[in-house]
Amino acid sequence: MVVDDVAARAMWDAYVAAGAVPAGTLPVGVEAFGDGPALADELIALVLAGRKRATATLVAELELADEAPPAVGDHWVMCDGAGAPRCVLRTTSVDAVRFDAVDEDFARAEGEDDGSLVAWRAGHRAYWERVSARTGVAFDGSSVVLAERFTVVWPPEVADA
Repeated sequence: MVVDDVAARAMWDAYVAAGAVPAGTLPVGVEAFGDGPALADELIALVLAGRKRATATLVAELELADEAPPAVGDHWVMCDGAGAPRCVLRTTSVDAVRFDAVDEDFARAEGEDDGSLVAWRAGHRAYWERVSARTGVAFDGSSVVLAERFTVVWPPEVADA
């Protein structure tokens, strides 16, 4: 997906100008959830509705892409499926956990489907099996995921209180 870098920069600059972070601070990334426009739109809608406050990433996926894992305090400009920035997120916690050890509380925080652990496991297994088929990243119940929680910090009309 191609993101609108100009609009993303404008959103970030407005956040910085509001005094939320020191001048010169940059977001860790500008991206979208999921692996395609439809899923990105679905997941950002859950964020904007206040239902989704967590996400999970396979450690092996990050290693393959040579990306640093998320860290507490990181900021992300999150986009919709068309690449338009919709909000800024700030990471509040990151825990490494085996896929089969993710708990109900985290599944509920992800806010997807019916919020149950059963639905979380089914949806994420299907997602990571797609990723695995495309990238060759190994995935099974013992795969380690980074269970990341976040808050929405910008723009004010969608930010968490």
